[in-house]
Amino acid sequence: MSKTSKLTIGVSVASGALLAAWLLTGTRKEATKKIISKSTSTLKGSMKKVSNKVYDDSEVHYV
Repeated sequence: MSKTSKLTIGVSVASGALLAAWLLTGTRKEATKKIISKSTSTLKGSMKKVSNKVYDDSEVHYV
């Protein structure tokens, strides 16, 4: 990897960590928890709607 790509990855990881720290401090902490819990419950609900269809092809097909 080049120095530029390493620097870009480092800056993006650091900015993500700063954003997470900012969101989880002070009065924003409760609001952030509510948003995350709402999103996970929505995601869990959408995952339950997807049915697992299993295709069982037990016959052997020769070409």
